[in-house]
Amino acid sequence: MSAFEEFLHLLQKTMEKPENFGIFHVCFLMLTAVSAVLLICFFRNGSEKTVRRLLLGVWFILVFLEVYKQLVFSMYVENEVATWDYQWYAFPFQFCSTPLYALPFIIFLKDGWLRRSFMLFFTGFSMFAGIAVMMYPNDVFIPMIGINIQTMIHHGSQVAIGAFLVAYGRKHFKLKYLAGSLLIFVCFASVAMLLNEGVHDMIVNRGLDDQFNMFYISPHYPCTLPVLSIVYDKMPYAVFLPVYLLGFSFISAVFFYIEKGIISLSSTLSEKVRGAKAA
Repeated sequence: MSAFEEFLHLLQKTMEKPENFGIFHVCFLMLTAVSAVLLICFFRNGSEKTVRRLLLGVWFILVFLEVYKQLVFSMYVENEVATWDYQWYAFPFQFCSTPLYALPFIIFLKDGWLRRSFMLFFTGFSMFAGIAVMMYPNDVFIPMIGINIQTMIHHGSQVAIGAFLVAYGRKHFKLKYLAGSLLIFVCFASVAMLLNEGVHDMIVNRGLDDQFNMFYISPHYPCTLPVLSIVYDKMPYAVFLPVYLLGFSFISAVFFYIEKGIISLSSTLSEKVRGAKAA
């Protein structure tokens, strides 16, 4: 093995697969909650420049950890010999991978409709995906220390940054931005569909047995997501896909109105506190 391969092999150290709500899981749940609270407390009124730099730092961390994930999943060692074989199922364009692509738009775009739509995409779709995995991480935990840490940081950041963006963008929770976030979701899903078809053909042509199912909407492989897996099994694909898109869009809309209600309640309580102090 080369020095790089030996170093990478060190990063493949194993552990017992963590249990749901075991010590490992609970520690990261607490870390996520604390991170969200600290971000909201210290940066909800931060300048645009400060917030952009903060999000850029988070994005660099997520990208670095994703590169690590791709490398360790692509190399395995047997008898001190390293073999490289890319695992197409781990390609970074799943629903939970969208922060890697959405954050740069929030960081670098001029403030306006598109940037605020991406912010609502993050507080809806991305935050929901992060919460779902953080509350039930059984499918993402494996017996590898580094990957378990990576997945908890990745999905935990979706929750913490999502909560922070609710507080930071509290003045911009409007229907036109919600509509923009739904359009962004459809665009991401469309890219996933194109990738599913193109890469599937390539895999078949090369005689590989890899599965490639981005967003779990490929017509070639079963959807394994809770609830939607039942829809996939019981209904034709032409029904499953609209149900998938409408279902996630509905959840995002629910998040929008819940967050909007929290913002309104928080504003009312703040006004009452200021009024009590003035009196």
